[in-house]
Amino acid sequence: MTEPNHVLLLCWRDTAHPQGGGSERYLERVGAELVDRGMRVTLLTAAHDAAAPQETRDGIRILRAGGRLTVYPRALATIVAARFGRGRLGSSAPDVVIDTQNGIPFFATLVSAAPTVVLVHHCHREQWPVAGRGLARLGWFLESQVSPRVHRRNRYVTVSGPSASELVGLGVDDERITVIRNGIDPLPRVGVGRGPADDPTTRLCVLSRLVPHKQVEHALAVIAELRHTHPHVRLDVIGGGWWSDELRTCASELGVDDRVDFHGHVDENRKHELLARAHVHLMPSRKEGWGLAVVEAAQHRVPTIGYRSSVGLEESIEHEQTGLLVDGIDELVSATRKLVDNPDEATRLGGNAHLKAGDYSWSATADGFMGVFDDVLRTAKRPVSQRGSPTRPRGR
Repeated sequence: MTEPNHVLLLCWRDTAHPQGGGSERYLERVGAELVDRGMRVTLLTAAHDAAAPQETRDGIRILRAGGRLTVYPRALATIVAARFGRGRLGSSAPDVVIDTQNGIPFFATLVSAAPTVVLVHHCHREQWPVAGRGLARLGWFLESQVSPRVHRRNRYVTVSGPSASELVGLGVDDERITVIRNGIDPLPRVGVGRGPADDPTTRLCVLSRLVPHKQVEHALAVIAELRHTHPHVRLDVIGGGWWSDELRTCASELGVDDRVDFHGHVDENRKHELLARAHVHLMPSRKEGWGLAVVEAAQHRVPTIGYRSSVGLEESIEHEQTGLLVDGIDELVSATRKLVDNPDEATRLGGNAHLKAGDYSWSATADGFMGVFDDVLRTAKRPVSQRGSPTRPRGR
């Protein structure tokens, strides 16, 4: 196997960012695994008040510069400078670049001498309207038209079969796409369970960044529907984000602010304490590439109810086996009522979900990337005249 010495990761946020989420965690956990295998890993990402311009975490050298939009040209300038032995990377030019496309990529392939692998969790057609009409049109044009053309010879990695199908729909050749699913961290020691047997409270939870496309309002609407017939049902909202104030206002308008606990951004131990005491996890997101939170809940034998239309949840949730997939808010309310009224069914689904969660590891995820690196580096060393179609991707 051909192994790179230096892997460069590009992502507009990192896990320390106030709006960082599952896609950032995926990238950094892969990076940490690569470090454990003896590689140098650098992450170029945006600057923010919660972290220093430079740090090393889990062996990954993290360099931060630029903001929400300026992070892109700053990262490209860093790559160009490295080709001349200058800038923040110095003479340490990368052997492989992983360009994370969170809506739009960095287009590193235009300036880097190293092979570029494009990492896409899901397409963003449904999320772009939040950016405003003009920026949304530009963003979707870059994502759906420009990026597939610029990367027409590059390998793609995504996290689920449905997300791979979306990429094919944008014109990416199926044989250039490799599905590499999320791993899962071992459970920390948690000190809170579901409470004493005589505690009548049934706890629902949402584990999510608080942004519009996660549609946490739908979980608040579930509580509003159940409050009259199920007075002991409460909702834990785990996570932070810029949409938090709107959600608190929504809870107040629905008259459920006394039944909803907003915990904000919490550390790993507290997150798992809250998941451990939940009975049902709700994931009403408009779009997910796979749904890491589904498996994190499953580690605690907590089943998830999510939307079938979110694409990636069709793979992380096996309908009526490890959780429930529904269509629309009315079915979300109905399905939640079903599991609240029938805890034995919730227990059955949660037990199956727990078994499925055992199939995932970050080591296996890193193995998938090693296979992709082997392919792209071997191809890069061949004369252009000998380069044909890439090998059939693994993990599909």
